Amino acid sequence: MSTAKKFAGQTAVYGLTTIAPRILNFFLTPVYVKAYPAKVYGVFTTMFSWVSMINPILAFGMETTFFRYLNKRPDEKQQVYNNTFGAILAISFLFLLSVLPFIGDIAAYVRIDEQSPLDDYKQYVGYFIAVLLLDAWCVIPFAQIRANGRPGRYGIIKCTNILVFILLNLLFIYGLPFLIKHDISAEWLKTWFRPGWIGYVFLSNLIASALTLLLLLPEIMRLRPNFDKAMFSEMLLYSWPVLIANLSFVINENLDKLLLGKFLPESISASQTGIYGACAKIAVFLNIFVQAFRLGAEPFFFSKAKDKNAGTTYAFIMDYFVIAVSLIFVALVANIDILKYFIKGRDAVQQELYWSGLKAVPLLLLGYVSLGIYMNLSVWYKLSDQTRYGLYISGVGAIITVVLNVVFIPKYSYMASAWASLAAYASMMILSYVWGQKNYPIPYNVKKNLAYLISSIIIVFLSFSVFKRNLFIGNGLLVLFAGTAFMAERKQVLAILKRK
Repeated sequence: MSTAKKFAGQTAVYGLTTIAPRILNFFLTPVYVKAYPAKVYGVFTTMFSWVSMINPILAFGMETTFFRYLNKRPDEKQQVYNNTFGAILAISFLFLLSVLPFIGDIAAYVRIDEQSPLDDYKQYVGYFIAVLLLDAWCVIPFAQIRANGRPGRYGIIKCTNILVFILLNLLFIYGLPFLIKHDISAEWLKTWFRPGWIGYVFLSNLIASALTLLLLLPEIMRLRPNFDKAMFSEMLLYSWPVLIANLSFVINENLDKLLLGKFLPESISASQTGIYGACAKIAVFLNIFVQAFRLGAEPFFFSKAKDKNAGTTYAFIMDYFVIAVSLIFVALVANIDILKYFIKGRDAVQQELYWSGLKAVPLLLLGYVSLGIYMNLSVWYKLSDQTRYGLYISGVGAIITVVLNVVFIPKYSYMASAWASLAAYASMMILSYVWGQKNYPIPYNVKKNLAYLISSIIIVFLSFSVFKRNLFIGNGLLVLFAGTAFMAERKQVLAILKRK
């Protein structure tokens, strides 16, 4: 089997196991926006943003370190596994000891809706501390499954997690209120159940995370109480820049939603955060593809690092990644007037309120295109053990995110956040390419990739702004773009398919 076929097969499997749960989760968005007004959905967006900010701290870059050291020390796989999991375990317990005494202070800080009781926020914080610990303990066992080439098991566990999360959400939002309405166990339910309480979403997440850890027990049981201090010191030198880079990434991804709650007037901050968070869900389709690609690409790139033609392989993969994300970008914007019904509000007023944020979606999508290309480009500093460049690049992105949001949110609200996201990811993409070509040259086909990117941007502008989201014209432009790409690439694609 050719390298291209092997990579495509691995990415397809991880893609399906990533896409399925994320799409199922996406279908909760219309449930949420119907069940909760924009102001309450803003609380949901804020809490999950905080969790996303803290997750990489607890993981400490150990997932990437795990794959790198499997490649560097193939004869010490068990020790690599022990060290990386042990590091996360120690960090998570330090985190727990640091935050438990300050739950009340943390709750007061993250509260964006002053009308909600502080005790509710204390419960939210408690739930998410537990979720953060459980998710951190799952990072290396999941990496072990990927390293062992078991995408089926990986996908089953991930899908089980999201199915449990969804079913519990439906139970709390629809099931239990139905029982109360029809006087089925109503007296018992009324003693504890709070209709419309957003905390049940967070509780559902906690239960799903606990189940995931139980399903990973076979991998956890393979750990041994053996810690190599010399290897760990070396790992830390590799992983801490990865940690900062990952932290900078989640700052780019989530800080805007937190700053909206802090820099807008209290009367509109929660609703504006809810609108932006809901509309950002449309862009999740492209982000799903990017994350699925990363799951397949990271172990593949490390495994090919010693090949003579590794650079050519990476450049080839980049070519078709750019084509794929450009097509998805155009397709999502062409059909945005269909996708918007996933964020349909509980009534006409709420619906129009949520839909007013659609203008941010093309910018968010283009930001994810840039992020995906950056992830491709980042292979150079991971393979050459120059992870400090990941720190520099992501740091620049984080600074751009913070500065643009702080300066422009008071005047432009979430549109400032959308532009800041695009500016941050585009800057990271450009910096990674420039530094990468100096330190670890890879023969990327820059002119060809730029041609597809610029064409997709022009088509999206025409579809969204000039033709006012007309479905027929937008999809006509999509078909034209896809047909042109196929004709331009058909010889190379057919040659790949014929290889054994």
